[in-house]
Formats: sequence, C-alpha cells, structure tokens
Amino acid sequence: MGAAAFQPIKNWWDGREFDNLALDKIGAPASVCQDIEEKKADGNQDHVPEGTAVTYTTAPPAFGAHWNVAGIAPDPMGRKVYTADDRPPLEALVHNLEHGYTILWYDETIADDDAAMTTIRGIAEKFAGTSNFRFKFKAVPWLPTDEDGASFPDGQHVAFTHWSAGGAGETDVEKQQGVFQYCSDVSGAALETFMDEYPYLDSPEPNAG
Repeated sequence: MGAAAFQPIKNWWDGREFDNLALDKIGAPASVCQDIEEKKADGNQDHVPEGTAVTYTTAPPAFGAHWNVAGIAPDPMGRKVYTADDRPPLEALVHNLEHGYTILWYDETIADDDAAMTTIRGIAEKFAGTSNFRFKFKAVPWLPTDEDGASFPDGQHVAFTHWSAGGAGETDVEKQQGVFQYCSDVSGAALETFMDEYPYLDSPEPNAG
C-alpha cells in the first residue's frame, strides 16, 4: 500500500482517542486563546467572478467580497479538513463565512506538528455530516502565500473566524461584524465557546448551505 493510500487509515487510527471525548476536552485549554475581536464587516452579497483575486484586510479573513459558483464557492459542507495541497481559495471560503460557517485556520507551525493535526481532525469529527447546520465548520491552512505573506499575531498559530450578522435574525447590514480569535495552540474548549457565542444563525445567510 502506498503512502498516499495509507494516510487516511493512519488519520483514522490516530483520531480514535477523541471518539469518546467531548469537544471541550480536546486539545489545549481555552486559556491558550486571546480575547475575541470584532471588526465592522463589508462584502455582503458582493460577488466577483470566479478567478478574481480579492484583497482581504485581515489575516485570515472573516468577511469580504467572494466568488459565487455552485459546488465551489461556497465550498460544500461535507468536507471539514483541508491541507495546503488542496485548500479551497480564500474567495470560496469567505462565501462559507457569509453562510454562517466558523473556520479554524492553522499556520505552518501547526501543519508541521502531527499531534496538532491529529487534534484538529479529532475536533472536525465532532462536526461530521451535512444535515445539521450547527455543524457548519471547516479547518483549513493559512498559507505563506496568502495575502502577500500576511501572518497571525506573534506567537499565535490558530485563528477562528466568523461573519456575524450582529445577532441571529439581524438584517441591518450595518451591524455586520467580522469575528476573530487567535490562539497559540489548538483548543476545542475555545472553539466550542466561540461557536456558542457566534452560531451559524448569527450570519448574513444562515439558511444557505
């Protein structure tokens, strides 16, 4: 069996340790994360042609103009974890954010740490499936080439982002906020709190997949 074929089996085997753990028990404690930040959002329903590069003002993005292509942008809900080999373009993922996803972004430090990546996969398993919109979650790498090399704050290797409508059911676009939290390590406890505070319903288009 080749290495590529073996990898999914290894990932499954390594991730079994998280099967019986609650999300908040996976990874580091929430104290590894900084305070949540909010920034005024723009780009609601601002669709640009597929292939158009959008310059985002934050690393990583939580809002902005984005592509709108069936099956591509937003990225379908089924797959939860990506690596540098196949991550969707930022312009596709930002459309996911508009639909209420929380995205966990990880940098090269985490990508190069097998234990940290196993933890991320264990977290992602808690969001498996496509029928429950509460599971709108993706874990993706922040690449050195993204936004001309823009990086997370010093010492921070993980970020959560969400596009808030300003509260569930809010329709005033002026109240939309981009929400960010940076962490030095992978924390299921912090992610759970973040997603409880900013659920998928608190987004510009929560009923879209």
